[in-house]
Amino acid sequence: MSCWQTIQDYGLRSLGYGERLLPRTDFTLCEHFVLIGSGMIWNIYFGVVALGLGFFFATALALGKMSANRLIRKPAEWFIFLFRGSPLFIQFFFAYFLFLSLKGSYAFFDPFTAAWLGALIVLFLNTSAYSAEIFYGALRSIPKGDVEAADAYGMSGWPRFRRIVWPTMLRLAWPAYTNEAIFLFHATALVFFSSFPAWQQRGDALYYANYFADKTFNPFVPYPILAMYFIIFTLVIVAIFGAINRRLNSHLPQNEKAKLRIRPNLIR
Repeated sequence: MSCWQTIQDYGLRSLGYGERLLPRTDFTLCEHFVLIGSGMIWNIYFGVVALGLGFFFATALALGKMSANRLIRKPAEWFIFLFRGSPLFIQFFFAYFLFLSLKGSYAFFDPFTAAWLGALIVLFLNTSAYSAEIFYGALRSIPKGDVEAADAYGMSGWPRFRRIVWPTMLRLAWPAYTNEAIFLFHATALVFFSSFPAWQQRGDALYYANYFADKTFNPFVPYPILAMYFIIFTLVIVAIFGAINRRLNSHLPQNEKAKLRIRPNLIR
């Protein structure tokens, strides 16, 4: 089988298109790259959707934690503490069994026991908590002079937040938020180890890498390929977030622009 034929057969297999059965013997290097790359589609899905939705929820949580109203501040503080204080793998474990127990009583929760939705919800809540703490620190670091200047121009409420507070918060938080985005993308590999099942062998990248390692008894081919894919997409994240960072700081002098410092977390 040619490599092009392998791409046609397995390029979108993780989405349910192409060959239904996985190769059994005589694994080629092309099959390693194509199947593991196919699984990366799910990792990208988990990372992009969780980060995109979590960005807005994290902003709301940060504002809630800054609120003077105790009824708003305390729930935000406890939510952030809960998801930052417990390991992500344990959150996967408890979420799966919660959804499984609810599924027995309500048919509505049936999709929640699948990785595409259940694991996504856990990643969304986890990154929202970490991002909220980053945004909260940025909100507290906003120079008082900026807010006072807005008040002097007669700006208050939503106009002041939209034009002064929110852009300044993003500019201050963006380097740290970039690191959170990178870690979240790496954390998508934990979905394989969670209790959420891969339906009809349509797993993520680590699922296929582990399949090849089990069949060939040689982990030194599939896992470096998996690492290479993650490194490539990490570079893509750095490039995209770096461009956004330059846009956020385009009005500042060159020596005052905040530069990205990539510091990946070794443990959550």
